[in-house]
Amino acid sequence: MERLPELAGRTVEVVNTLMLEIRPKLMEAAFSGEAGEGENVRHSDNFLSVHDMWMHERYRELMSRHLGSFVYASEEGEPQVVGTEEDPDLCVLVDPLDTSELAVRGLLGYTHVMIYSRALARPIVSVVGDIYHHVRLYVAARHDDGKDWAYAFTADGQSRRLRQRPHKRLSESLLTNFLMKPGERLVPLASQKRLMSALDEPDEHGKSRGRIGVDFGSVSLCHVAAGFTEGVLEFAKGFAIWDLAPGHYILHAAGGAVIDLDGQPVPLDYHLQSLPDIAKAMDRRQQFIAAGNHALAQEVLRHLDIPR
Repeated sequence: MERLPELAGRTVEVVNTLMLEIRPKLMEAAFSGEAGEGENVRHSDNFLSVHDMWMHERYRELMSRHLGSFVYASEEGEPQVVGTEEDPDLCVLVDPLDTSELAVRGLLGYTHVMIYSRALARPIVSVVGDIYHHVRLYVAARHDDGKDWAYAFTADGQSRRLRQRPHKRLSESLLTNFLMKPGERLVPLASQKRLMSALDEPDEHGKSRGRIGVDFGSVSLCHVAAGFTEGVLEFAKGFAIWDLAPGHYILHAAGGAVIDLDGQPVPLDYHLQSLPDIAKAMDRRQQFIAAGNHALAQEVLRHLDIPR
């Protein structure tokens, strides 16, 4: 952790603390079957538990100790200024508990934090925590030399610098998609016949190595950054900002690519200049293709049949 800039190191401390605190609560929910589900007023089609709200409040508390004043933009609340400054530079974007419907079952659970400088109009720190996996943290940070670096940290204290991997063709790649909702996402994905045929194309030995897998929110882009998967595809509904932006910055810092369905790079500037801007950004959804390099992202796009 000593190689991280101070702000990134403090953010990692906060995420580590919250994961340690929430893990036993989630395991109790899993074994007891008492998920603590409540009505989600802000996002009616999303699962919401008491654990989401506890994380939401705890993040605001702990980040205020480190930052003093900032704009707090959490999935579970309206954007608000925290601290004494009327117009602070930093915006803290948080998804307190991603995939909470699975987290309360003891299966999967993630937490996202991105710190955005409104003066620079870009992220400067991003931390994605994996509550149950041995790879605990994915981190990106802007260093003093102005360069963005990405890292992974494991539960036993090991660290890895994340860099661009060698190019793979689509037919030898593992692509992922958030395909858990049958009608909304799985059926449209299964209808992409040209993409499926390209993934299934055999190599010179007659073996089909292309694969489709399921993945979730920002951590799916982190998996690409780490080289665990080759790409993420989201063309049906699009990701909200708290699902895309933290992982987008980490993949960017690792040398990867995120493009829209017109083939253009998705910018790191999410236009978070004012509270109304932030509220508007939190209502948008972004369709995209993320990959370890631009060539693979474009190859995926060429095989997509997208209604225009």
